[in-house]
Amino acid sequence: MVLFLKNREYLGVPKSHFTAKVGPIGLDMGEDTLKVVQLQDNDKGIILVAGGIEKRPDDIKPGSVKWQMWAIEAIKRLTSNNKLRGRDVVAAIPASEVLIEHIKTPKMKDDKDNKLQSAIISKIKQKLPIELDNAMIKYIPTEDDNIMAIVTSREKINRYLAIYEKAQLAIKSICVWPIALTNTYTKFFGRRKTDIDAVVMLVDIERNCTNVVICRHKNLLFAHSLALGVSHAELAETDETITRLTFELSTCKRQFCSMYTNANIERLVFLSGQAVDKSLYTAIAKQLAMPAQMGDCLAAVEIPVNHEGLAIERRGCQFSWATAFGLSVS
Repeated sequence: MVLFLKNREYLGVPKSHFTAKVGPIGLDMGEDTLKVVQLQDNDKGIILVAGGIEKRPDDIKPGSVKWQMWAIEAIKRLTSNNKLRGRDVVAAIPASEVLIEHIKTPKMKDDKDNKLQSAIISKIKQKLPIELDNAMIKYIPTEDDNIMAIVTSREKINRYLAIYEKAQLAIKSICVWPIALTNTYTKFFGRRKTDIDAVVMLVDIERNCTNVVICRHKNLLFAHSLALGVSHAELAETDETITRLTFELSTCKRQFCSMYTNANIERLVFLSGQAVDKSLYTAIAKQLAMPAQMGDCLAAVEIPVNHEGLAIERRGCQFSWATAFGLSVS
């Protein structure tokens, strides 16, 4: 699925970026952390080739010039790992930099792409937080005549491209986080025959946000990012945190059900794995009255016996790797 930036034109993860069965280097560039990972499929399973993470210093403000300088140096350090194979990089910008709107397919006499694009822009332009001339807008047709419109600004894309260029990366594409999370689910947790038609809600709880995707296997249906996260230091979750998260997830569920009247969400999949205490997952699933599973992508890959240079701890992991893993798998 190709969306925005390929060779500085489209965002997505085309299969041509994969050499043999080694995936590209996945770079998850968040406001608070930078994560790099590379995976390999050896037919028997997925192997972690290399990976690392750097946390933003507390005295550096996200988005500032100082932050950009830190990001460049951090990326250089993370990608200097001699275990990395090839130089192809698939990157993702923070969820806060992307606007997602869900609309019904506009009725038109002519369904040519350019006219559909114009009709979509007409429907969402009043909601855009940026000038239309500065907006990059792409769309994904889903089911029941629904469309997922994904918007970011050219200015932000150019800012990240400048960072990548100064970090000496061979950026092949920029992927949006809903596609990355769907990739992680289908590769690691949606592999049974019964999963092909199952509609699931993917929940990735990070430190400063919670990203939600509803999909039917590899088909995206719904995505929304909540400005509410849980840090590892807050593992003694309060009732207020659970109540707020549950309320927001319930809102996502209601919106989805209003859009897809014949689709029922079968279960929750918490892709943040061990980054959040299981008690939070249990409480949310109980309040939503839904079956749930913990999708720990670190536990789903093989880590080589000689894993020197892998700055990823499987036990006691404090960060979600779901987006980074999704960037490195087809």
